[in-house]
Amino acid sequence: MQGQLRQEHLSFQIETVCGHCGQPIHIDIDSDLKYKVAEAEAAPLVFVPMVDFGKLKDPSIIDAF
Repeated sequence: MQGQLRQEHLSFQIETVCGHCGQPIHIDIDSDLKYKVAEAEAAPLVFVPMVDFGKLKDPSIIDAF
């Protein structure tokens, strides 16, 4: 989202662990919201929250959740 707002291509990596089994999970995401999970056996639930920014009264999307 930040990349779309700034009109720049951005990418980042998330390093986390499975809440169920504790195995590491590495997710690459870019500013087009395309993602890739490094571990072939992992199937994390990845979603993009649908937010109407015109109606958002909180100072940021983080505060809304």
